Amino acid sequence: MRKQLKKAREEYTKIALEIHDKRTKAARKFEREVEANLKAVALEKARFEARVDAPEANDFPDENILKSFTAKGFDRVEFYFSANVGESPKPLVKVASGGEASRLMLILKTTAKSNDAEKSVVFDEIDVGIGGRVAEAVGLKLKELAKTQQVLCVTHQPQIASLADQHFLVEKEVAGKKTKVSVRELSESEKVEEIARMLTGKQITETARRHAREMLDVRG
Repeated sequence: MRKQLKKAREEYTKIALEIHDKRTKAARKFEREVEANLKAVALEKARFEARVDAPEANDFPDENILKSFTAKGFDRVEFYFSANVGESPKPLVKVASGGEASRLMLILKTTAKSNDAEKSVVFDEIDVGIGGRVAEAVGLKLKELAKTQQVLCVTHQPQIASLADQHFLVEKEVAGKKTKVSVRELSESEKVEEIARMLTGKQITETARRHAREMLDVRG
C-alpha cells in the first residue's frame, strides 16, 4: 500500500505540475486582456496580476503537502490589483474601492467569458466617479455580460440605464412614522420619462424626452 501511495502521489504531482505550467501561461494572457479592457472603464493606469503559487520542489517529501492536494491541482491563485500609478499591486480584497471593485469584477467576468447562466450578478452603483463615454462603455460591458447570465444593476447614469432590457424604479416614501421602499417595473413611456429625468433633473424638457427616446432606440 505504501508503494501504491508513493506511485499515486508521484503521478498526481507530475500532472499537477503540468497544470501549474498551463495555468501560469494562461494567467499572463489573462492579465494582458484584463488590463486592456480596464482602459475602457476609466482604469487606464490600473495594474492587474493573477498570481499562481505552487509548492516548492523540496516540499514534496513533506507529508503536510497533502493538505494542498485537490481535484484541481495544488495551485493557490489570487488576484492582485492596483488602480493608481506608483502603487504596487496588492490582494484585490484589500485595495479596490466600491466603484473600482465593481468595474474590475465586470471586466473579469466579460474577459473570462464564463458561462454562469444559472447565476445572477448584482452591480450596486458601478457608475461611481464616471460619466459620459466611460459610462456608456460600462453599460455596453454590462449588456455583453447579460447575454450569458442575469445582471441586476443599480445606476444613476442614463447611459447605463438606457441599455437595460428591463427597468425598475426604486422609490422611497414616508408614511406616518415609517419609511417604505417600493420597486416597480416601468412601462415604455415611463422609461422615457425616467431616462429624461436622469438627463436633466426635476424639470423634464421635451428636448430631454427626445434625447431619452433616441438613447432607448439605439439600445434596440
